[in-house]
Amino acid sequence: MTPFGARLRSLRAERGVTLKQLAEALQVSAAYLSSLEHGKRGAPRAGLVHQVNEYFGLIWDEADDLSGLAKLSNPRVTVNTAGLTPEQTALANRLAQAIHRLTPETVASLHAILDTTTPQPKPRLRRAARKTKSN
Repeated sequence: MTPFGARLRSLRAERGVTLKQLAEALQVSAAYLSSLEHGKRGAPRAGLVHQVNEYFGLIWDEADDLSGLAKLSNPRVTVNTAGLTPEQTALANRLAQAIHRLTPETVASLHAILDTTTPQPKPRLRRAARKTKSN
């Protein structure tokens, strides 16, 4: 199950909405929604997320949260480690091999670590090249 799928199922349960009712309102098939909920389909399109937000009357933070969950809901993740260090590539491979064995506590700890890291800016090669030429 994906984060978006879990939240969609939770919203339906809280409001007493069946898959068929939601599918009809969104003009998609119940099978498609079921596949989204079970993580058998890729992340939903932004338009569908917007429709779900409108259907359930989600605004502000709740709508942003659902959109964020949709972005984190690709059940088939690919990690491109080209250009990264050997240690980073090894970590990506180890995570792929072991993720199904991680406890919920370990997963929460890894999320906490990632939440505290700040994104490093990508080097701007053209600017860096101009600076070395002008010196």
